[in-house]
Amino acid sequence: MSASDDHPAAVAALTAHPNGGPAVGHLRSADMLRIASIGLRTRRVRAALSALGIAIGVAAIVAVLGLSASSSANLLTEISRLGTNLLEVTNGQTLFGQTAELPEAAPAMIRRIGPVESVASTGSTSASVYRSRLIPAINTNGLSVDAASTGLPGVVGSHVIAGSYLNAATETEPVAVLGWQAAQLLGIDRIYPGERIWLGGTWFYVAGILSAATLAPEIDSSVLVGFTAAERYLGFDGHPTTIYLRAQNNAVNAVHNVLAATADPETPSNVDVSNPSAALQARADAQSALNGLFLGLGAVSLLVGAVGVANIMVISVLERRSEIGLRRALGATRGHIRAQFLSEAVLLSLVGGAVGIGLGVIATAIYASAKHEPVVIPASAWAGGLGAAIAIGAIAGLLPALRAARLSPTDALRTV
Repeated sequence: MSASDDHPAAVAALTAHPNGGPAVGHLRSADMLRIASIGLRTRRVRAALSALGIAIGVAAIVAVLGLSASSSANLLTEISRLGTNLLEVTNGQTLFGQTAELPEAAPAMIRRIGPVESVASTGSTSASVYRSRLIPAINTNGLSVDAASTGLPGVVGSHVIAGSYLNAATETEPVAVLGWQAAQLLGIDRIYPGERIWLGGTWFYVAGILSAATLAPEIDSSVLVGFTAAERYLGFDGHPTTIYLRAQNNAVNAVHNVLAATADPETPSNVDVSNPSAALQARADAQSALNGLFLGLGAVSLLVGAVGVANIMVISVLERRSEIGLRRALGATRGHIRAQFLSEAVLLSLVGGAVGIGLGVIATAIYASAKHEPVVIPASAWAGGLGAAIAIGAIAGLLPALRAARLSPTDALRTV
């Protein structure tokens, strides 16, 4: 039994003129939509499987663009919060490939630069840190022990999440502050009175835990002690290895250009100067390049979906030759038949596209929420996905629609 036998009202809508006469060339949009849905409603499983390819492709495109927009929004918010005026000075290498040393007076000399607002520094030590003295010496967890100045958290954009930071009194004593990752690896999530760690062969009291330092991630896996305490208990030589500074926003480039010569006037070539916020921007650019790969995979899925839609429409024309012949015999024009099958293909792709947009939005919301990022779905994501679905439906359904329209009533009715 053909689809026309199940839907006599649809046949009447296709073959009847609004005034009761035979159809000659006009079909209302509502009637066309109802006619186009016949094939989908009578062959639901096949239509669902064909729409699935479109849905997967559109979901991939929406999810990739949505995740990229969410990550970019979070990154821009982070950069705006942390500022782009942080500069970092580190000891580079000598002409012979050895690690250079920054002068002990380098932080003070940098502080004299006019547009510099604040300066902090750290210095690497050779000490190792353990939760207790009973832990084997080889189990260092990759943690470093650094001397640090008292103003470090404010300069690098971090803050104390438990306890307190070093001050003028504790920087001279065996007192340590943990980066957030160091605290996790040492199994310390809060500060108790008398909390101690075995550091460089000496018990150090734990004063506090820092939050993640996005612009200075090396601090996260460090245990920080005062410069004076590091010299007294850990054999530290007093030379800083990293200097962090904040410059006025309108003078960042100017300060950047003179930092090397100011930090080490004798051998400025041994000094490395960087802008940590530039690394965040580079990460965003790398993420955009990776997004192109996933968009390509989404396009492949859309291509597979288009082949599926074209396949089901060709089969539909072959299976419904009797319906086509009957409608042509009752007065439907070639344009009516062509519009019917073309609309059916577009409707099929549109349904798949709508489902894909929903899946992409859900995936973006789940991932962004898990990462504590804002959920951002750019208009180009859902509009582009929907437009791609409609275009694919039109392209995939064009040939089957033309093939159906070319069938003459006599040839088509031979199958009845």
